[in-house]
Amino acid sequence: MTPTPREDSAEPIDVDDSEPVDPVDSLVLHATDNGVSWITLNRPEAMNAVTWDQRERIIALLDAASADPAVRAVVITATGRAFCAGADLSGGAAAPGERVAGDVARTIRRGAQRLVAAVLDCEKPVIAAVNGTAAGIGAHLAFACDLVLASDRAKFIEVFVRRGLVPDGGGAYLLPRLIGPQRAKELMFFGDDLPAAAAERLGLVNRVVPADDLEKTAREWAERLATGPTRSIALTKQLVNASLDADRSTAFAAEAAAQEINMTTDDAQEGVRSFVERRSPEFRGR
Repeated sequence: MTPTPREDSAEPIDVDDSEPVDPVDSLVLHATDNGVSWITLNRPEAMNAVTWDQRERIIALLDAASADPAVRAVVITATGRAFCAGADLSGGAAAPGERVAGDVARTIRRGAQRLVAAVLDCEKPVIAAVNGTAAGIGAHLAFACDLVLASDRAKFIEVFVRRGLVPDGGGAYLLPRLIGPQRAKELMFFGDDLPAAAAERLGLVNRVVPADDLEKTAREWAERLATGPTRSIALTKQLVNASLDADRSTAFAAEAAAQEINMTTDDAQEGVRSFVERRSPEFRGR
Protein backbone atom coordinates (compact mmCIF):
# COMPACT_ATOMS: atom_id res chain seq x y z
CA MET A 1 0.00 0.00 0.00
CA THR A 2 3.07 2.23 0.14
CA PRO A 3 3.35 4.53 -2.90
CA THR A 4 5.99 3.15 -5.25
CA PRO A 5 7.54 4.32 -8.51
CA ARG A 6 5.82 3.06 -11.65
CA GLU A 7 7.45 -0.08 -12.97
CA ASP A 8 6.84 1.03 -16.55
CA SER A 9 8.49 4.40 -16.08
CA ALA A 10 10.67 5.46 -18.98
CA GLU A 11 13.01 7.29 -16.62
CA PRO A 12 16.31 5.49 -16.01
CA ILE A 13 16.94 4.41 -12.43
CA ASP A 14 20.40 4.83 -10.94
CA VAL A 15 21.23 2.29 -8.27
CA ASP A 16 23.99 3.13 -5.82
CA ASP A 17 25.43 -0.03 -4.31
CA SER A 18 28.04 1.83 -2.27
CA GLU A 19 25.78 2.19 0.75
CA PRO A 20 24.51 -1.00 2.40
CA VAL A 21 20.75 -1.19 2.81
CA ASP A 22 19.53 -1.85 6.34
CA PRO A 23 17.43 -5.03 6.16
CA VAL A 24 14.80 -3.52 8.46
CA ASP A 25 14.11 -0.89 5.79
CA SER A 26 12.57 -3.63 3.66
CA LEU A 27 10.50 -4.91 6.59
CA VAL A 28 9.04 -1.49 7.40
CA LEU A 29 8.58 0.36 4.12
CA HIS A 30 8.40 4.14 4.08
CA ALA A 31 7.44 6.74 1.50
CA THR A 32 6.23 10.34 1.62
CA ASP A 33 3.61 11.36 -0.92
CA ASN A 34 1.56 14.59 -1.05
CA GLY A 35 2.48 15.48 2.51
CA VAL A 36 1.60 12.01 3.83
CA SER A 37 4.12 9.70 5.49
CA TRP A 38 3.21 6.09 4.62
CA ILE A 39 4.56 3.49 7.07
CA THR A 40 3.96 -0.06 5.86
CA LEU A 41 4.70 -3.24 7.80
CA ASN A 42 6.13 -5.69 5.28
CA ARG A 43 6.59 -9.16 6.77
CA PRO A 44 3.53 -10.83 5.26
CA GLU A 45 4.98 -14.31 5.74
CA ALA A 46 5.01 -13.65 9.51
CA MET A 47 1.63 -11.87 9.50
CA ASN A 48 3.61 -8.69 10.16
CA ALA A 49 4.50 -9.63 13.71
CA VAL A 50 6.93 -6.92 14.77
CA THR A 51 10.49 -7.44 15.91
CA TRP A 52 12.45 -5.09 18.13
CA ASP A 53 14.23 -3.56 15.11
CA GLN A 54 10.94 -2.95 13.34
CA ARG A 55 9.48 -1.25 16.41
CA GLU A 56 12.49 1.04 16.59
CA ARG A 57 12.09 1.98 12.92
CA ILE A 58 8.39 2.76 13.32
CA ILE A 59 9.09 4.87 16.39
CA ALA A 60 11.84 6.74 14.53
CA LEU A 61 9.59 7.37 11.52
CA LEU A 62 6.81 8.74 13.73
CA ASP A 63 9.27 10.99 15.53
CA ALA A 64 10.63 12.19 12.18
CA ALA A 65 7.09 12.93 10.99
CA SER A 66 6.53 15.16 14.01
CA ALA A 67 9.63 17.19 13.21
CA ASP A 68 9.23 17.42 9.44
CA PRO A 69 7.07 20.37 8.30
CA ALA A 70 6.66 18.67 4.91
CA VAL A 71 4.81 15.79 6.57
CA ARG A 72 1.28 16.69 7.57
CA ALA A 73 -0.34 13.28 8.10
CA VAL A 74 0.73 9.67 8.67
CA VAL A 75 -0.76 6.36 7.54
CA ILE A 76 0.21 3.06 9.16
CA THR A 77 -0.74 -0.02 7.16
CA ALA A 78 0.64 -3.40 6.09
CA THR A 79 1.07 -5.84 3.24
CA GLY A 80 -0.47 -9.29 2.97
CA ARG A 81 -3.44 -10.70 4.86
CA ALA A 82 -2.58 -9.33 8.30
CA PHE A 83 -2.11 -5.85 9.70
CA CYS A 84 0.00 -7.04 12.62
CA ALA A 85 -0.22 -10.32 14.51
CA GLY A 86 1.50 -8.86 17.57
CA ALA A 87 5.05 -9.01 18.81
CA ASP A 88 7.46 -11.46 17.22
CA LEU A 89 8.05 -14.11 19.90
CA SER A 90 10.05 -16.46 17.68
CA GLY A 91 13.11 -15.90 19.84
CA GLY A 92 11.32 -17.44 22.79
CA ALA A 93 11.13 -16.20 26.34
CA ALA A 94 13.79 -16.67 28.96
CA ALA A 95 13.06 -19.39 31.48
CA PRO A 96 11.85 -18.05 34.85
CA GLY A 97 15.13 -19.00 36.52
CA GLU A 98 17.13 -17.08 33.92
CA ARG A 99 15.22 -13.81 34.34
CA VAL A 100 16.19 -11.05 36.71
CA ALA A 101 13.34 -9.31 38.53
CA GLY A 102 12.34 -6.32 36.45
CA ASP A 103 13.37 -7.77 33.09
CA VAL A 104 9.82 -8.28 31.82
CA ALA A 105 8.58 -4.87 32.94
CA ARG A 106 11.63 -3.22 31.38
CA THR A 107 11.06 -5.05 28.09
CA ILE A 108 7.43 -3.92 27.98
CA ARG A 109 8.31 -0.30 28.79
CA ARG A 110 11.07 -0.15 26.18
CA GLY A 111 9.13 -2.05 23.53
CA ALA A 112 5.35 -2.22 23.23
CA GLN A 113 4.63 0.81 25.41
CA ARG A 114 7.13 2.99 23.54
CA LEU A 115 5.55 1.99 20.24
CA VAL A 116 2.02 2.92 21.33
CA ALA A 117 3.25 6.11 22.99
CA ALA A 118 4.99 7.13 19.76
CA VAL A 119 1.63 7.02 17.96
CA LEU A 120 -0.20 8.89 20.70
CA ASP A 121 2.54 11.53 20.93
CA CYS A 122 3.05 12.03 17.19
CA GLU A 123 2.36 15.67 16.35
CA LYS A 124 0.70 14.75 13.08
CA PRO A 125 -2.64 12.95 12.72
CA VAL A 126 -2.12 9.20 12.33
CA ILE A 127 -4.50 6.94 10.38
CA ALA A 128 -4.48 3.16 10.76
CA ALA A 129 -5.45 1.41 7.52
CA VAL A 130 -6.09 -2.08 8.87
CA ASN A 131 -5.98 -4.55 6.00
CA GLY A 132 -6.36 -7.79 7.96
CA THR A 133 -5.84 -9.40 11.35
CA ALA A 134 -4.71 -7.05 14.13
CA ALA A 135 -3.89 -9.06 17.24
CA GLY A 136 -2.28 -8.19 20.56
CA ILE A 137 0.06 -5.24 20.18
CA GLY A 138 -1.07 -5.08 16.56
CA ALA A 139 -4.60 -4.25 17.71
CA HIS A 140 -3.29 -1.70 20.19
CA LEU A 141 -1.14 -0.10 17.52
CA ALA A 142 -4.31 0.47 15.50
CA PHE A 143 -6.38 1.67 18.48
CA ALA A 144 -3.71 4.23 19.39
CA CYS A 145 -4.12 5.90 16.00
CA ASP A 146 -6.30 8.99 15.68
CA LEU A 147 -8.50 7.47 13.00
CA VAL A 148 -9.00 3.80 12.15
CA LEU A 149 -10.06 2.55 8.73
CA ALA A 150 -10.59 -1.19 8.39
CA SER A 151 -10.99 -3.55 5.49
CA ASP A 152 -14.09 -5.70 5.64
CA ARG A 153 -11.62 -8.59 5.93
CA ALA A 154 -10.01 -7.19 9.08
CA LYS A 155 -10.48 -8.51 12.59
CA PHE A 156 -9.16 -7.52 15.99
CA ILE A 157 -8.08 -9.97 18.69
CA GLU A 158 -7.14 -9.35 22.32
CA VAL A 159 -5.06 -12.48 22.10
CA PHE A 160 -3.23 -12.19 25.44
CA VAL A 161 -5.68 -14.28 27.49
CA ARG A 162 -5.25 -17.16 25.04
CA ARG A 163 -1.59 -17.29 26.08
CA GLY A 164 -2.20 -16.73 29.79
CA LEU A 165 -0.79 -13.21 29.56
CA VAL A 166 -1.81 -9.76 30.77
CA PRO A 167 -2.57 -7.26 27.97
CA ASP A 168 0.35 -4.94 27.26
CA GLY A 169 1.13 -2.14 24.84
CA GLY A 170 -1.36 0.11 26.57
CA GLY A 171 -4.37 -2.11 25.94
CA ALA A 172 -5.87 -1.75 29.42
CA TYR A 173 -5.41 2.03 29.06
CA LEU A 174 -6.76 2.44 25.54
CA LEU A 175 -9.76 0.11 25.40
CA PRO A 176 -11.72 1.38 28.44
CA ARG A 177 -11.34 4.93 27.16
CA LEU A 178 -12.60 3.94 23.72
CA ILE A 179 -15.49 1.60 24.57
CA GLY A 180 -15.90 1.60 28.36
CA PRO A 181 -14.65 -0.87 30.99
CA GLN A 182 -17.31 -3.57 30.57
CA ARG A 183 -16.81 -3.95 26.83
CA ALA A 184 -13.04 -3.80 27.29
CA LYS A 185 -13.16 -6.58 29.87
CA GLU A 186 -15.33 -8.72 27.59
CA LEU A 187 -12.78 -8.48 24.79
CA MET A 188 -9.80 -9.02 27.09
CA PHE A 189 -11.30 -11.80 29.26
CA PHE A 190 -12.46 -13.97 26.34
CA GLY A 191 -10.00 -13.06 23.56
CA ASP A 192 -12.58 -13.72 20.84
CA ASP A 193 -12.12 -12.56 17.26
CA LEU A 194 -13.81 -9.19 16.70
CA PRO A 195 -14.75 -8.71 13.03
CA ALA A 196 -14.33 -5.24 11.53
CA ALA A 197 -18.08 -4.57 11.37
CA ALA A 198 -18.48 -5.38 15.08
CA ALA A 199 -15.47 -3.20 15.91
CA GLU A 200 -17.13 -0.35 14.03
CA ARG A 201 -20.34 -0.78 16.02
CA LEU A 202 -18.37 -0.65 19.27
CA GLY A 203 -16.59 2.53 18.20
CA LEU A 204 -13.12 1.05 17.76
CA VAL A 205 -13.18 1.68 14.01
CA ASN A 206 -14.23 4.85 12.24
CA ARG A 207 -15.23 3.17 8.99
CA VAL A 208 -15.19 -0.27 7.38
CA VAL A 209 -14.64 -0.36 3.62
CA PRO A 210 -14.30 -3.12 1.02
CA ALA A 211 -10.76 -4.48 0.94
CA ASP A 212 -10.15 -3.12 -2.55
CA ASP A 213 -11.10 0.40 -1.39
CA LEU A 214 -8.91 0.55 1.73
CA GLU A 215 -5.87 2.22 0.16
CA LYS A 216 -8.00 4.68 -1.80
CA THR A 217 -9.99 5.68 1.27
CA ALA A 218 -6.87 5.97 3.44
CA ARG A 219 -5.25 8.17 0.80
CA GLU A 220 -8.33 10.40 0.57
CA TRP A 221 -8.52 10.85 4.32
CA ALA A 222 -4.78 11.40 4.74
CA GLU A 223 -4.51 13.90 1.90
CA ARG A 224 -7.49 15.80 3.27
CA LEU A 225 -5.72 16.01 6.63
CA ALA A 226 -2.50 17.00 4.86
CA THR A 227 -4.20 20.10 3.42
CA GLY A 228 -5.61 21.11 6.80
CA PRO A 229 -4.24 23.39 9.55
CA THR A 230 -1.57 21.00 10.81
CA ARG A 231 -0.70 22.78 14.05
CA SER A 232 -4.36 23.21 14.93
CA ILE A 233 -4.93 19.49 14.39
CA ALA A 234 -1.88 18.65 16.51
CA LEU A 235 -3.12 20.80 19.37
CA THR A 236 -6.60 19.31 19.05
CA LYS A 237 -5.11 15.81 19.24
CA GLN A 238 -3.24 16.75 22.40
CA LEU A 239 -6.34 18.24 23.99
CA VAL A 240 -8.54 15.23 23.27
CA ASN A 241 -5.95 12.69 24.44
CA ALA A 242 -5.18 14.64 27.63
CA SER A 243 -8.84 15.23 28.44
CA LEU A 244 -9.35 11.54 29.15
CA ASP A 245 -7.15 11.87 32.24
CA ALA A 246 -7.99 15.44 33.29
CA ASP A 247 -10.65 17.09 35.41
CA ARG A 248 -12.79 19.84 33.91
CA SER A 249 -10.77 22.81 35.16
CA THR A 250 -7.52 21.29 33.91
CA ALA A 251 -9.07 20.49 30.52
CA PHE A 252 -10.53 23.99 30.21
CA ALA A 253 -7.17 25.59 31.09
CA ALA A 254 -5.41 23.40 28.51
CA GLU A 255 -8.00 24.37 25.89
CA ALA A 256 -7.48 28.09 26.51
CA ALA A 257 -3.69 27.69 26.38
CA ALA A 258 -3.91 25.72 23.14
CA GLN A 259 -6.08 28.38 21.55
CA GLU A 260 -3.59 31.05 22.64
CA ILE A 261 -0.73 29.12 21.05
CA ASN A 262 -2.70 28.32 17.90
CA MET A 263 -3.59 31.95 17.24
CA THR A 264 0.10 32.65 16.66
CA THR A 265 0.18 30.28 13.65
CA ASP A 266 -0.01 31.37 10.03
CA ASP A 267 -2.86 28.94 9.40
CA ALA A 268 -5.03 30.45 12.13
CA GLN A 269 -4.49 33.89 10.63
CA GLU A 270 -5.31 32.53 7.18
CA GLY A 271 -8.44 30.89 8.52
CA VAL A 272 -9.70 34.17 9.96
CA ARG A 273 -8.80 36.11 6.79
CA SER A 274 -10.52 33.60 4.53
CA PHE A 275 -13.68 33.81 6.62
CA VAL A 276 -13.74 37.61 6.42
CA GLU A 277 -12.96 37.50 2.70
CA ARG A 278 -15.55 34.77 2.07
CA ARG A 279 -13.20 32.34 0.37
CA SER A 280 -11.80 28.89 1.07
CA PRO A 281 -8.66 28.90 3.26
CA GLU A 282 -5.30 27.76 1.93
CA PHE A 283 -3.50 26.17 4.85
CA ARG A 284 0.26 25.65 4.71
CA GLY A 285 0.73 23.66 7.89
CA ARG A 286 2.51 26.46 9.72
